Amino acid sequence: MWVLYAVGSAVFAALTSILAKIGIKGVNSNLATAIRTVVVLVMAWVMVLITQTSSGTSIVKSISEISRKSWLFLILSGLATGASWLCYYRALQIGEVTKVVPIDKMSVVITLVLAFILFNESFTLKAFIGCVLITAGTLFMVL
Repeated sequence: MWVLYAVGSAVFAALTSILAKIGIKGVNSNLATAIRTVVVLVMAWVMVLITQTSSGTSIVKSISEISRKSWLFLILSGLATGASWLCYYRALQIGEVTKVVPIDKMSVVITLVLAFILFNESFTLKAFIGCVLITAGTLFMVL
């Protein structure tokens, strides 16, 4: 099931880039990011309400059960997301989609390296070759 969500993520990320490039024309990139963020915020809360209502769990109870550590790292993750979106929208506004997106997807390589360092996840030969190919492909597309 996770594969379907991952494929959905890739499809919607692709649509995000194309729709953003069209929508950002003549709009301040920070304002565009703020508008996108409001839409994402509303959509996320609607999903919380739908899933919490169907499970019978109180939203307040669920929020109160979140640990301080989880709060800290969720907030840090949100700040990283915001910084990523601000950079991404500015890059899209002044650059070509065909060059911005491959560089953005270098996050795959960075994530694999960080997962290896921070979580001791396996970094197999296959993963190493994949990282080298992603990096080479990015350079090939951008240069």
